[in-house]
Parts: sequence; structure tokens; C-alpha cells
Amino acid sequence: MGERTLLLVDDEENILSALARLLRRDGYRILRATGGRAGLELLAANNDVGVIISDQRMPEMNGTEFLSQVKELYPDTVRIVLSGYTELNSVTDAINRGAIYKFLTKPWEDDLLRANIEEAFRHYEMKQENQRLTHELQTANEALSTLNRDLESRVEEKTREVVRNLNVLRVSQEILDGLPVAVVGIDEDGMIAVANRTAEAVFARPDAGPLPGDPAAERIPGELRDCATCKESGPPTARNSGRLGDGRTCNYWCYAMGAQSAARGCILVVDPQEPVT
Repeated sequence: MGERTLLLVDDEENILSALARLLRRDGYRILRATGGRAGLELLAANNDVGVIISDQRMPEMNGTEFLSQVKELYPDTVRIVLSGYTELNSVTDAINRGAIYKFLTKPWEDDLLRANIEEAFRHYEMKQENQRLTHELQTANEALSTLNRDLESRVEEKTREVVRNLNVLRVSQEILDGLPVAVVGIDEDGMIAVANRTAEAVFARPDAGPLPGDPAAERIPGELRDCATCKESGPPTARNSGRLGDGRTCNYWCYAMGAQSAARGCILVVDPQEPVT
């Protein structure tokens, strides 16, 4: 909590001096003005005033007129009228309009006056703290909204990317399925990852299902499968001749993946010598 600043306004210098002597012991920074206009000038030069105590009966501008202007210009301040009982009726309307927080009477009781001013500062500081917390909450909500919008944008972009990649995969699979040669992708663990329609026909077995997910060792003849052991990426090997499991001859090529992607494994391309139906 910072220094508490208190403004005293009264046209009688002796009253100002008596109040200052009484309240200085409570550690307040005390400003004094002998009228409403001087009080407004002090407020314009000191934006940290928390509590204002004003006399009601003053020349040129009475206390309620002064504090009504203060309410418009500095609504967070806590405004107190310190005057005689005879002025109570004249300040009632100002109290009802919220221009005045409390009415205290002259002559005052020292301890009661000090307690009321302490309460006024606590009221002011609570209001300031609520405003600070509200501002922090608004700032946090705005930051969260910005983060959510950014996240939504990223999710939309990732969704579009996934859809594009899925379409590319579908097109790639359709192209592979249209090829007259068998194409098999074998990962670095020796498992079949990809197979086109011709490969399913070439390596079909009545006791087995689709190729993807099966070990290459169980579905592809040994001499063709040996290309899965190649580790260095590069251009396809020269054409090789071999035999399929049913005895047919074929030509085949091997290509180690990794030249244009992070993929590891091997592509096996097989061209059967007899038509595949």
C-alpha cells in the first residue's frame, strides 16, 4: 500500500491546522486548501488523493458544490463533509446523489474522526484494488481470447493440411493401384507398410489377408525380399530377374527410401512375366 494522501478544505486556517495536527500522527500526506477552487487546483496537481474532508459553509463555493464537482472529475475519491448539525439538511441531497460518502459533525471527537478517516481510506483502497483486479482479469481474458483465436486458426490450418494430405494419399494410392506392376513398401523393421492392387494379386495367398501389416519375410520370396536389407538411399537398383512363390518369373527393382524424406525402408517393384488378373 502506498502513501495515503488526504485533502483538507476549510476557509478557517485554525480548523485546517487543528485537523492537520490531529491526523498527521496517522501517517497521512496532508494537503490543505482554504476553499473549493483552491481544492480543485490541488486535486489537479495531485492525482493520488484518496480522501477529501470539506467544510460545508464556505464563501464562493460551499462544500456540497465543491464535492459534487469533485465527484464528476475524480469519482474514485472518498468525499466527507465535516460541518455543524445545522448544515445536515443542506447536504442530504448530496449524500443521496452519492457526492458525499459520509457527514461528520463539528465539533468532532478526535478518536471517532480518526476512525472514520481510516475507514474511508480502506474503502478507497478496496475500490482501487477491485479496479486493479478487474483490469488484470480483463487483460487476462483478452490474452486468453487472443490465444484461443490463434489456437483456432492453427487448428483450422492443421485440419486443412490433414485434409490435403489425406487427398494426396488417396490420389497416390489410386495411382499406385493403377500401375501394371506390383509396388510394395517395406519399413525398416521388415514390415509391409504399403502395397498396391497388383502387389496384392501377385503375392496373394489363400491363407492370408492384405499385405500391409504382415512381415515381408512371410509374404515375399527370399530373393525379392533381400532388397529390404539395403540401407543407403539412392537410385533404383538395376533390373533383377527372379521367381515368385508360384514359380513365375519376374523382373524386380529395389529402391532405398530417404533421399527426399525422413522415411526409412525400401520400395520393391515387381513386373511379373505373366499377366495378373
